[in-house]
Amino acid sequence: MDGIRGVLEWGVGGVTVGDVGVALVALVVGIVAGRVAQRVLRGVDQRLPEGSLGHAALDATSEPLVWALRLAGLWAAITSLPLPKLESVDLPGVVGACYQATVIGLATWLGVRLISELSVLWARRASGTEDTFDDQLVPIVRKTAKVILVCVGGVMVLQNLGYSVGSLLAGLGIGTAAIAFASKDTIANFFGSLVVFIDRPFQVGDWVEIGDVEGTVETVDIRTTRIRTFANSLITVPNSQMTVTAIQNWSRMKKRRIKMEIGVSYDTTPEQMRASIAAIRGIIAGDERFHHDFYLVNFHALGDSSLIIYCYFFTITTHWAEYMQTREDFLLEVMVKLREVGVEIAFPTRTVHLVGPGAPAVAALPAAMQRQTPL
Repeated sequence: MDGIRGVLEWGVGGVTVGDVGVALVALVVGIVAGRVAQRVLRGVDQRLPEGSLGHAALDATSEPLVWALRLAGLWAAITSLPLPKLESVDLPGVVGACYQATVIGLATWLGVRLISELSVLWARRASGTEDTFDDQLVPIVRKTAKVILVCVGGVMVLQNLGYSVGSLLAGLGIGTAAIAFASKDTIANFFGSLVVFIDRPFQVGDWVEIGDVEGTVETVDIRTTRIRTFANSLITVPNSQMTVTAIQNWSRMKKRRIKMEIGVSYDTTPEQMRASIAAIRGIIAGDERFHHDFYLVNFHALGDSSLIIYCYFFTITTHWAEYMQTREDFLLEVMVKLREVGVEIAFPTRTVHLVGPGAPAVAALPAAMQRQTPL
C-alpha cells in the first residue's frame, strides 16, 4: 500500500500521478456517459410518434445533451488538476471563463436546434390549414428568432471572456453613418416585409402582379419575396418594392369579368337584332355559372363592317381553366342561337363603288380581297 501511495503521490510541478488518474477517470466517465445517453435517447426517439412535440424536442436536445456530458467530464478532469497561478495570467480564472463561454455556446446551439425543430412542426401543421398567412409567417419567425438568439449568445460569450461589450459597441458607433448608408436597402426591405405582414396584400400561393412580375407567391422572407412565374421561372422581388409598387392580387377576385363585342352582318334586320339580343341575354340568365345580379347585352354601335352587340357580364368562378371553359361554352351557344335566328356573324368587308361604263353599281368584297380600281 505504501508503494502504491508513493506512486500516486509522485509528480512533477505539483501535479501527481493520482491527480492525472482522477482526471483521466473523469474524462472517460464523461465520454461514456455521453455515449450511453446517445443510445438511450435514440431508443426513446424511435418510440415517440413522428411529428409529435416530444419527438421534436428530443431531436433538438439529443446532440447538445451528449456534448454537455462530454464537456462536464472534461471540466471535471481539468478542475481535478492543481492549476498553477501565474503572475501574469490567472489560469484557473481563464479556464473557468472558457468553461462558462462554452456552456453558453451549447445553450445557444440548443436554442437554435429547438427553434428549427419546432418551426418544422409548426410549418407542417400550418400547411394543413386553409389560411396561408401562417405558412409565410413560419420562416420569418424562425430566422428572426435564430438571429436574436445567436446575437444574445455571442454578447454573453464575449462578456464571459472578459471583453467590454459596451466599449465594443461604442467603438462601432464611429462608423454608424456609413453602416446605415450601406444598409439602407436592407432597412427598406425590412419595412417592406412589415407591409406584407400587416396589410397582407397577398399570401403564399396567391396569383399576384407586382410591377412587371406576374406569377404565384412561393415564399416570403424578411428581405425578399419569391414568385414563380407562369413560364416556371423563379423571380426574387425585394420587399422594398411593396411600399412603392401597386400590387394586384388576382386570387382575391370574387368574380371574373367577360367583356366582348359580337359583330353581326349589316343584313341583320331590327327584328333579328332584337331576337339576337334576347337570345344572348337568355344564355346568360339560364346559366348558373354566371352572376345574374348585373349584366349587359346591348346593340352598341354601327361598326365599319358589322353591327356590334356589346356583352358585359361576370362568371362565378375565378379559376383560370374553369373560366376559359365557361367562356368557350358561352361563345358556342351564341353561335347556335344566332344561327337559329338567321343572323350571320360578320367578317371584315368593305363596299366599293365602281364608276364607269358597264361597271356594276355596288360590289361587296371581303377586306382581304379589296383592290383599288382605277377610274
